[in-house]
Parts: sequence; structure tokens; C-alpha cells
Amino acid sequence: MPMGTLPTERRVLRAALDRTAVFFSFWIIIAGFKPADLVIGLLTSVGATWTSLRLLPPGQWSLRPIALARLAIRFPYQSLVAGFDVAWRALDPRLPLRPGLVNYRSRLQAGVAQDTFCTITSLLPGTLPCGSDKGDGLIVHCLDTDQPVVEQLTVQEALLIDTIGGLPQ
Repeated sequence: MPMGTLPTERRVLRAALDRTAVFFSFWIIIAGFKPADLVIGLLTSVGATWTSLRLLPPGQWSLRPIALARLAIRFPYQSLVAGFDVAWRALDPRLPLRPGLVNYRSRLQAGVAQDTFCTITSLLPGTLPCGSDKGDGLIVHCLDTDQPVVEQLTVQEALLIDTIGGLPQ
């Protein structure tokens, strides 16, 4: 039965079990498989699950694993390339920085999805979302306004939209 057709209680239970398993897996990766730590890890995972269910109730997004993998693979590559570019521009006087603000019209509505997009974007060197305009646009500070910042943001947003299963309602 597809996730969207499950009754609400079963959907919440399934999401809680899935999230607890993911959080507990992260705990084991970080802390190791020591019996004394497993109880603490399980309790921490349950707390993290409760918090995540409050902040992002099941059904808002439908994560697509292959798209998530594409986003996860692209992120370190893009971060490395952008970091190298920022360092090169900062150290080479022939490549002056042209800092400024660009206005980006996001397809994501204000809320969790747009906040996620801003978080991902802020982790990439050279761009920093710094607010929204009076409409549906985001104001993004960038180190070089001559670069194709809007086009890069459009690609990043499309990857996120694909990862979360489409535009949230």
C-alpha cells in the first residue's frame, strides 16, 4: 500500500519507526557499537524522532532516495569547487571580488522547504541567503555578481524539489 493511502495513525507510526532507525543508525556510526552506549543512543533517537515529527509531520514530503543521493553527491563537489573559486578570488588580485545582492525568485513557498533550500545554499561558499523581499523572492548575498548565481540557485532548487518529491502543497 503506498504511503499516501495509509491511515494517519499507521503513517505516523511508520514515519516514527523509520526516523528512529535512521537516527539510531547515525548514533551507532558516531558512537560505535558499545552496549553501554546503546541505551543512551536509543533514548536519544526516540527524542530526536519526537522532535522531527513535531517539526516535519509525515506526509509533507516524500523523499526520493535516488534524488537524495544525487543531491548528496553534488553537494560536496559543488562545495569544493566553490570553495576553491572563493579562495582563488580572494588571493589573486587579478580576480577582484564583486560582492553584492541578487534577488532569486524561489518556486518554494515560505516554510520548511524554502528554509531547507536556504540552509543548503548557505553552506556553499560564495552565497548566503540573507532574507526575503516583500514578495516571494529571496535576497542572496554573493561574492561575485558577475557569476551565474541565479542559474546555480535554480539548479540547486530543482534538485531539492526532485528530492522531496515535488513542490510542497
